[in-house]
Amino acid sequence: MSNIVRIVLTGGPCAGKTTALVRVIEHFSNRGYKVFTIPEVPTLFTQAGMDYLTRNKAFFYEGEKATLEVQIALEDKFLRMAEQLDQPSLIVCDRGTMDISAYMSAEVWEQITRAVGTSTPQLRSRYDAVLHLVSAADGAEEFYTTANNAQRLEKKDEEGLRTARMLDKRVIRAWTGHPHLRVINNHDDFETKMSRVIKEISAVIGLPQAIEQERKFIVRLTAPLPDDATESDITQTYLTADADSEVRLRRRSWGQNDVYVHTTKKRISDTEELVTERQISLSLYEMMLSLADPNRHTITKHRVSFISQGQYFEVDTYSGRLEGLVMLETKGITKGEPLKIPSSIEVLEEVTGDERYYNYNLSTR
Repeated sequence: MSNIVRIVLTGGPCAGKTTALVRVIEHFSNRGYKVFTIPEVPTLFTQAGMDYLTRNKAFFYEGEKATLEVQIALEDKFLRMAEQLDQPSLIVCDRGTMDISAYMSAEVWEQITRAVGTSTPQLRSRYDAVLHLVSAADGAEEFYTTANNAQRLEKKDEEGLRTARMLDKRVIRAWTGHPHLRVINNHDDFETKMSRVIKEISAVIGLPQAIEQERKFIVRLTAPLPDDATESDITQTYLTADADSEVRLRRRSWGQNDVYVHTTKKRISDTEELVTERQISLSLYEMMLSLADPNRHTITKHRVSFISQGQYFEVDTYSGRLEGLVMLETKGITKGEPLKIPSSIEVLEEVTGDERYYNYNLSTR
């Protein structure tokens, strides 16, 4: 069986998924991958007569249940096809199973998944990575359009833009808990957004990547962060490793849900590194804690993640030995690109590139 990687491309309305899919097919086909693309099932259903805005609850339930069943069946069939090939394969889903949950109540979603014989954790674990492209309705309104999708219901007016922003955030929450969820910002340069898609998929496949610096700032919170932000608690432990490698265990908790990830970063040149991430079980996580580096302490922090005008931010409030340190981070925003930080965050100092504030080095304080 060949090496197979499964990716979800998702996001709010008018996020650039259609263009991204074309770029992915061209880029990775040229590098020897067989690329399969799973179409957006709700669009197929709408074109066939499904009305997702119906007030008929029984009709809505059966339509959404059928949508999930067909999504799973399509993915499984293409996975089986990919297993017959000798070359590496990339299965890219134009939205995935968890996107369906963003358009209904938690109670209805629970009924549907139970009827189909699955669950939210099982559905998230079907994919190696989830790339969420932020809707143009949030921070790039001038590029928002409905012309390229006749089925789109979020029109280009203020009400439509608000709906699109709301859906964008609901989709992110649906996928929150996946260990490789990456949110790709809107950019003044659309090509930068497309390049981030290629870069993130390349990282999942295991291709060496140029070392990417996160923009980092020491900040102070002057008011509450957005109500629709996602909150989680992170425990990060570094393991003993070779001098050119960084190995860590991370437990990330959302309420009662925990995800455990083992990450290895290996520097292969001054400008490139190889990053490998894999989700592990609780038992393996607990066993590997015995390999903790005795010269480094465990880092604990509370993370608040949110979108502000099309840009994705994470605010980490540290505890334990780093009590009082609050840092804001974002990826994919170059130094020449204006940041759209909410007024509730006061920037005290930019520490981008300052190795003292890398988590790996903070663990020695």
